[in-house]
Amino acid sequence: MMHDDQVHIDADIVQGLILDQFPEYRNERIGQLGATGTVNAIFRIGSGVAARFPLRAMNLTECAEMLRREAAAIAEFAKHSPFGTPRPLGIGQPGGLYPMPWAVQSWIEGEVATPNGLARSTALALDIANLIASLRAADTHGRRFDGQGRGGNLPDHDDWMEVCFRNSESLLDVARLRHMWARLRELPPSGPDVMSHRDLIPANLLVRDGRLVGVLDAGGFGPADPALDLVAAWHLLDRERRDIVRHHLGSDEVEWKRGAAWAFQQAMGLVWYYQHTNPRMSALGRNTLSRLLEDLIL
Repeated sequence: MMHDDQVHIDADIVQGLILDQFPEYRNERIGQLGATGTVNAIFRIGSGVAARFPLRAMNLTECAEMLRREAAAIAEFAKHSPFGTPRPLGIGQPGGLYPMPWAVQSWIEGEVATPNGLARSTALALDIANLIASLRAADTHGRRFDGQGRGGNLPDHDDWMEVCFRNSESLLDVARLRHMWARLRELPPSGPDVMSHRDLIPANLLVRDGRLVGVLDAGGFGPADPALDLVAAWHLLDRERRDIVRHHLGSDEVEWKRGAAWAFQQAMGLVWYYQHTNPRMSALGRNTLSRLLEDLIL
């Protein structure tokens, strides 16, 4: 269990929900994915469908509204992404053994990216830069950052970072990391909000033959700090390939360092929170922090 408020879901429960609510898939094989996802449990339904079940307990009305917003964001994202992305197929209702709404989406083939598997791939670096540039070019239609999660003001995360520092005392060089955050949090805005995936971690990127072929979990697609999606460069690429991304996007010093700041904020939360419950996510945090400490000049 990764969360204190985690809701149980397994293949038998999913099979019952599918039979009751999506009988067109009743003859399909159901299998849970052993992925690094921390927000949803994902089950593959046959060869072309996936079902996503929120892991943390929520109010039913709020959960249903969240899933509707995510479906709309995914549909919008698909219009602008140069790479494949799942399409929303429906929203399931609570059942006897699972108490919340859930989502059904199309399946995208590919291998989940890893922090170091393609770190030296120039082709992947260019694909990531192309993805970010394409999303930035999308019209915000007058919308601005909604205040949820990463992508707004860096100092708004001071309280969370303090929690992370306190819980990382026995795991990381916290004194050095506190100093890094003290400098990063002071960075000025790098420009007006642009459309952003908002969670470009390796687990949300699919690769094949050294290239990016799919983007997952686009339900947060929306306006945010133009530096936010740069976290992908720190999570996935070595120094030379990160420089390719920066050059391709034309990121100035402030924008590039703000991208590092968002990667730092995310990585600090991964190491301690998932130390025992999701070692791959914890290892991602450590790997990203290592890159930041080696390369970032403040």
